[in-house]
Amino acid sequence: MITFSIALVVLVLGYLLYGKFVESVVKPDDSPTPAVAMADGVDFLVLPGWKIFMIQFLNIAGTGPIFGAIMGAKFGPVAYLWIVFGCIFAGATHDYLSGMLSLRNKGAGLPELVGKYLGNATKKVMLVFSVLLLVMVGVVFVYSPAEILHSIWGPSTLWILVIFGYYVIATMLPIDKIIGKFYPIFAFAMLFMAVALMVCLFIKMPVLPELWDHFSNLGAERLELQDSIFPALFITVACGAISGFHATQSPLMARCMKHEKQGRPIFYGAMITEGVVALIWATVAMYFFYNDPTPGYQLLTAAQASGSHTSAPAVVNIVCNDWLGIVGGILALLGVVAAPITSGDTAFRSARLIIADFLKMEQRTIHRRLFISLPIFAGAILMLFWQMENPDGFNIIWQYFGWANQTLAVFTLWTLTVYLVREKKPYIITLIPALFMTTVCSTFLFISKQAFGLNPTLAYSLGGVAFVVAVVWFCVWMRREGQKV
Repeated sequence: MITFSIALVVLVLGYLLYGKFVESVVKPDDSPTPAVAMADGVDFLVLPGWKIFMIQFLNIAGTGPIFGAIMGAKFGPVAYLWIVFGCIFAGATHDYLSGMLSLRNKGAGLPELVGKYLGNATKKVMLVFSVLLLVMVGVVFVYSPAEILHSIWGPSTLWILVIFGYYVIATMLPIDKIIGKFYPIFAFAMLFMAVALMVCLFIKMPVLPELWDHFSNLGAERLELQDSIFPALFITVACGAISGFHATQSPLMARCMKHEKQGRPIFYGAMITEGVVALIWATVAMYFFYNDPTPGYQLLTAAQASGSHTSAPAVVNIVCNDWLGIVGGILALLGVVAAPITSGDTAFRSARLIIADFLKMEQRTIHRRLFISLPIFAGAILMLFWQMENPDGFNIIWQYFGWANQTLAVFTLWTLTVYLVREKKPYIITLIPALFMTTVCSTFLFISKQAFGLNPTLAYSLGGVAFVVAVVWFCVWMRREGQKV
């Protein structure tokens, strides 16, 4: 619990100190924001700052900082390092700068920003890549809450229909009609859940492994975990550290902000908050895996038989039912169910807006929104049917989503680096995360059994080659730009 306490303090200091530094790089001013200059009453409209924060937090959270942190906790306390430093120096910086860049480019979506700084060819790749990722998010976040609700009452098929129907409505209506009204309530439920669990942890004060005693892959030693820390940990824990999906969500809120100075609490602050949630759930999970002298892992026996990934929902259900009482359990479960649903609907909304930006099609009229949305929903339904018919469909989509999500972060970080170079700002703050995540995603692609499945020695060697190529590419590009590295 000492490592956990220190990590909490470091995250808060990260927001206060490094967040302030990153903000000083951008230098927010009083220029009219897209919500003011381009108001359309549908996607561009001013919302209160506190409400934007709650929506942004819920948009980017989903089940990522819960399930991802639980799965990442199997590696042991070394997961704290990635959650804390990944969040401060990579994730929150990624979210803030991508949000502010959208804010200063008329609320542009990620493919538009990538095209402006990395070229039209990359823009077209990103258009297809990001839309596919967003559809995968929507499909994954239909199925996972439906399964949780199924464990309470009713068949999962019924819940899938209800959730998907809600997605259609929320995607089509103006952002203040459903998202603006209900998201703050759901965000409160999720934050309540996190705070309540943190209180429970300090009351229980479980004896957990500390970082200085177990600076290794504890899961490989005690749980027969097959994955290596690098690169698996950095793919598994995404939303609690850095996630490319966030860069597709930030433009939604950039279109609702009244002042640029709201950027740090909304973009950087929401990511730090998500990091806190991930930290809490990682610690809760370590109670089940490594509590001394009696781990709670025997409670997960049924889930363990289905593989490491499926134990995450089991941890959530046990904690909600046994730790927080009836009222607390209901609120916690609401947070767990609402989080993926509210990420799924904004994923479809983001896909609609990204395609609309590419086609330069206004979205004031509902028939134009419908024209773009129908093919998106049709593709999602086909993917959903495939997932339901395939026994391992959810795990397959989730694994591809994890890699695609972090690869999207790579493109965003390189876009931000080019932007900072051209603006003669300290580009090192995104260059280092860009190089690191490029190496992570490349290595995972080479080593993963769902991709090339190469032997570790060759996979790590090729990951190193990818790093060198990225460094050389950047140096050559800098020379062409007339800059000194």
